Amino acid sequence: MFDFSQLVLHTPRLHLRPLRADDAPAVFTLFSDPVAMRHWSSPPWADPADAAALIADDLQALPVGGHLRLALQRRDDGQVVGLVSLFAFHLASRRAELGYMLRRNAWGQGLMHEALQALLGYGFGMLGLNRVEADIDPANTASARTLQRLGFQAEGLLRERWIVAGRVSDTALHGLLQREWLAQRG
Repeated sequence: MFDFSQLVLHTPRLHLRPLRADDAPAVFTLFSDPVAMRHWSSPPWADPADAAALIADDLQALPVGGHLRLALQRRDDGQVVGLVSLFAFHLASRRAELGYMLRRNAWGQGLMHEALQALLGYGFGMLGLNRVEADIDPANTASARTLQRLGFQAEGLLRERWIVAGRVSDTALHGLLQREWLAQRG
């Protein structure tokens, strides 16, 4: 397995780094926003302690490669505006799942595309992944566009996969192969 606890990736506008205890207010802001969470697999958070618990989980998981979650910290003002993650690693198949979230006031600026390019480059490069999968709510058209811009292919639909706070939603599956990623990069 990998030790992700010291991993930092840099993009022109962002530092992607492990979460720290003092990031709890920013993490709570992300997960408590009902608009940002409307396509998520859990309801918005109501308890700030959930942010501390997520960070504590990361502090245990990152050194042993359990999952990789990085904060998106803007270079210009140091604010944490989102998260990206690779998780559910299946090492024998060199596969992982992709997750991401961005604060509403950072939408439409290309920050997530920038962050995911860095994360996928690391995943397909240093980690040697062969496949990355993403499962999104088909109603989340912005997320679908983000994945398409990165080269993901729509691969199927799982009907009524999630029931969150009484709301039933489908899952659209998307996949990206290492060879497709490398071909895009020339």
